[in-house]
This record gives sequence, structure tokens and C-alpha cells, in this order.
Amino acid sequence: MTEFKVPELGENVAGGDVMRVMVNVGDTVAHDQPVLELETDKATIEVPSTVAGTVKEVRVKKGDKVKVGAVVLTVDEAAVSGNGSGQKAAKADEKPEPPPAAEAKPAESKPAEAKPAETRPDAKVLSMPPRGAQEASPPAAPAPPRAEPTGERGPVAPASPAVRRLAREIGVNIDEVQGSGPVGRISQEDVKEHARRILSSVPSGAGSAGAVPASARGGRALPDFQKWGEVERQPLSNIRRVTAEHLSYAWNVIPHVTQFDKADVTALEELRKKFKDQVANAGGNLTVTAMLVRILATAVRKFPQFNASIDVERGELIFKKFVNVGVAVDTDRGLLVPVIRDADRKNISEISIEINQLAAKARDRKLTIEEMSGGGISISNLGGIGGTYFTPIVNWPEVAILGVSRTVTEPVWNPSTAAQGSPSTVAQGRGTGFEPRQMLPLSLSYDHRVIDGADAMRFLRWIAEAIEQPFLLSLIG
Repeated sequence: MTEFKVPELGENVAGGDVMRVMVNVGDTVAHDQPVLELETDKATIEVPSTVAGTVKEVRVKKGDKVKVGAVVLTVDEAAVSGNGSGQKAAKADEKPEPPPAAEAKPAESKPAEAKPAETRPDAKVLSMPPRGAQEASPPAAPAPPRAEPTGERGPVAPASPAVRRLAREIGVNIDEVQGSGPVGRISQEDVKEHARRILSSVPSGAGSAGAVPASARGGRALPDFQKWGEVERQPLSNIRRVTAEHLSYAWNVIPHVTQFDKADVTALEELRKKFKDQVANAGGNLTVTAMLVRILATAVRKFPQFNASIDVERGELIFKKFVNVGVAVDTDRGLLVPVIRDADRKNISEISIEINQLAAKARDRKLTIEEMSGGGISISNLGGIGGTYFTPIVNWPEVAILGVSRTVTEPVWNPSTAAQGSPSTVAQGRGTGFEPRQMLPLSLSYDHRVIDGADAMRFLRWIAEAIEQPFLLSLIG
């Protein structure tokens, strides 16, 4: 029998919720066949099988929470090979695991099953032991292994660069964090939990602005709402929970400022209507969002501080030479932000097609973590729903986000029209100085540590002028 375990799902992904089990006992599975659908912190993904054979046991069900390394299925590979070669192949697959196990040997209290987890490279943030090993370990078991590798590696705590960066940014000493992974490996959740304990041990209001907020776990206790009527409690989905944590962190760390402006999109709307069928035939949807992504990509080339990130620990600004634009997508599970890569090198038609594809994947739960990573600046368009202005929260570690609201038709004063007015033009509804124009409300939120108000206003004005003069975008590229 061969066990199929939850494989590495991506950097910083510890596991997820089982949304669907795609095989049953007695089914025959092949290599790379999807057997499980998991909702992780960032996306819903199908997990492919790394073994082939007949399913003998299914150890998870819909709604279960599983971690990387947990056993999902047991498969009889010999039933497919017919001569036992499948079992040999399985053993061959397991051969690379013993050498790392020897490294973990000093940690005698660690269950044997957890040793192979050390084969995972340091680039992975979380290396979770099999579920059986977790259940067999007493609560204090992770503590002894934590000390052993520290002796071997010196003072360096067992944590990936991403975890160390998070600890630096929220003011946590990584060497003080107790790891919950194999051999005391530290995950991002361990760092957050350590920060929560620190916050809970200090008086209210004494926490630093850079620390991770206690969010749902901290603050005042909720009242008993049942005193006033019937209530229903629903668990937060992984995406909703991570969104809450991420936005709380961004709001507490970034000194937000939001500036507002309007852009005349009358000419842009005429061009959009003229070419929308052409783009639709190519598989895209020519929307204002697609056009704004291209404008925004050009704008950050002119204003590079809007495509930067701040490294507080090192006292440095990181200017990105690539231009990736995140586009917020509203789904039934919460907000997702797929990224248009190299947006400055793509034309509006290409961007329209890509947004259409990514939005469909987001709503169908097919977005990958990679497709939501690496953004430099984001755009959130609520115009399809309504509203005038709003204050979008910067998508940390980015430093700016453009909010877009619904286009409205307003009377706009045109001095040249008023000066040249004649009885005939007045009779046609022109020449009075006021003209009906389609105005697009824009809201720019930014990190005031990186961007000054004057630069933000210049940036927003540049975007507005590019919208009002579509030819300008073609002229300057």
C-alpha cells in the first residue's frame, strides 16, 4: 500500500479546507489525476495524484482541514501493475527521504514519520508532518526538536526568508518564536501567533502600529447577540479570513491618504464602443478597467515611486523594474486580486483578453497562487455596482491603489464654447458654456511614507489627462 499525502501547495501555504473529494474507494487513479479540491488561503486548487493504483482508503471528507503532509488516500499500486512493481516504484519514490531523516536524528522525541518532511527545501515556508504524526505527538513535542537544529545550525532559527521578512516587518524577534513544524520549523502563522501573544500581554493601546493586529482574536469581547434575537454563526472561509488579516495589517502599518479627482471619459467611451466588438471577437471584453490598467502601467513608468515597496528594516525603497498590475475581482467567496504581468508591454486588447480569462478563473475557483502574486500596484473598479468615491486600502506590500467608481453625466463648463456661442448653436443646445460630459470618479490611496501629497496629485492628474486624451497614450507608448 502507498500513502498519498498533501504535497507542497506553494510558498507560505500550509494547507487548506477540503472542498471536494474527487475519488472513492475502489476507483483507479492515474498519475497527475486530480483527486482533491482544496481551498487554501489564496485560491481553490485541484491536487493531482503522485501515485497510480486502486484506492483502498479515503481518509478525508468535505469540510476537513488538512495540512501539507497529511495522508489523504491509501492506494494499492500492485493492483494496477499486477506483479508488485507498483510497490517497488513506491519504495523507489521514498528512497530520497531517508538522508534528511538522518539530519533530524538528534531529535529523538520526533516521530519517525515526520523525518521525511526535512527533505523539503528551505524555500518552502511550511513543511507540515503527516497527520498521523501530528496526532501521535504530544502538545509539547515540537519544543525539543526546536533546540536540536539550533545547535547544529548555530543561532539561525529554522525559517524561510519570507517568514523572516514578515517577522522583521511586524517587529518580532524570529529567535523567540516557537516553531510548530518539523524540527521546530517556523511558519508565518507561528510568527503571527507569537505577535498575538505579545499584544495580549500588554495594556490596551500599548501595541505598536507596525505589529500584526489581534483582529478577530483581540480587542473587546462581543456582546451576546442572542439576547436580542436569533443569530447564526458561520465559520470564515480561508479566503475571507486571510483577507481580513491582510487588510487589517495593511491598515495598521500603512499611513493611508486618499485623494480624489474626476476624469472626462466621453471620448474614451466613444473609442471603447467603437472597438469593443473587435476585442470581443479576439476573446476579450473591452472595459474601462482594461483601458485603465494600460494607463496605470504607463503612469508608473513616469512615476516609479508608485511601483515601489518600502523595506523598513533596512531603511530602503525597492523600485521594481517590472510593471505588474493587480485587478480586484469580486467573487462569491470574497475579494481576489489576479495580476496582469508586464502590463506596460501589452496592448489594451491583450490586457482585455487576460482580464477576462483571469476573472473567469477567479469566479470558477481556478486561480493559482502564482497568478495572484507579484503585483506592483492595484486597481479596484466598483463602477459596475455604483457609488461616487471610496477609500480603497493599499494592497501591502504595494504602496498605491486606484479606486474607480461609476461614470456619471454632468454639465461641465467649457469656456471656449461659451465664447464662440451663436444663436444657432444655442438653439442646438450648445454655446451656453456648459456641456454634458461623462465624468469618471477616481480615488487614489497611497502610502504616505513613500509618496508625498503633491506627487500623488501629479500622478492622479496624469492619469486623468491620459483618460481624457486617449491619443496621448499611443503617442508616449
